[in-house]
Amino acid sequence: MTQSLTERLDYEKDKKLVIVNCDDLGSSHSANLAIDDAMSSGFATSATLMVPCPWAHEAARMFAGRDIGAHLTLTAEYPGYRWRALTAARSLHDADGFLPLTATEVWAKADLRDVEAECRAQIEQALSWRVDVTHLDSHMGTMQIRAEFYAIYLKLASEYRLPLRMANASSETQLGFPARQMAYDAGVLFNDHFVLQWSQLTRNVLLDVIPKLRAGVTEICVHPVKDGPELEGYDRTQAHVRTHDYACVMDHNLSRMFEDAGAKFISFRALRDAMREPSKNYAVS
Repeated sequence: MTQSLTERLDYEKDKKLVIVNCDDLGSSHSANLAIDDAMSSGFATSATLMVPCPWAHEAARMFAGRDIGAHLTLTAEYPGYRWRALTAARSLHDADGFLPLTATEVWAKADLRDVEAECRAQIEQALSWRVDVTHLDSHMGTMQIRAEFYAIYLKLASEYRLPLRMANASSETQLGFPARQMAYDAGVLFNDHFVLQWSQLTRNVLLDVIPKLRAGVTEICVHPVKDGPELEGYDRTQAHVRTHDYACVMDHNLSRMFEDAGAKFISFRALRDAMREPSKNYAVS
């Protein structure tokens, strides 16, 4: 019998399950502090670690035993705050010796063998720091948007038996390849629905999304960071988005709205644990 993902997770087929994932853990001390608050006192349920960043080791220690994935990172997007690949591969670095500023630069220059080696090194580094990696996702979407990069993303998820962040089904026409079906065929679990609207304030997005939540697993992506000189020093254009996200995930009125809509908060750990159980059939949304 074919099951829905919610049934695979031992819930009713029409259950609304919500993962609130904090991206960019380890990108700064201020991000670590905000995400710590968001997961301990707010309604965030998981986070993903940017392993190459200077504050990643602190984050690994701070978040020991918590639901943390690997935020596969091939870019360093801030002009005045940069980091390098773990593998030091030449094709992954720009003229200044850092990971490129944009995904477009990565796609134009990166050797796919170097990409796979770097992503694998980031996962292995997180594991060596005793992070109980719960899932994979991709910083700035670099591993998800191009088919040849997605193939590596999926290969690693299958090899490490980890669920993936997945874009909405409606995006596949634009992507030009069947990302969801490929993951399904590989036995890799992934969220049914995905919410990220960087061009809009998260509170406005959530006020629109919550009443329309659908059955299945919805991942909501946020980027909380505490305000202050550190954030203002490295993010000169979008610091307000990050501080706004921090306020949102600490707002218990929003949390209650999810509950009133019949949603239950979970983390990617539930998908990972189900993926590692003996195989059961389920239907891709």
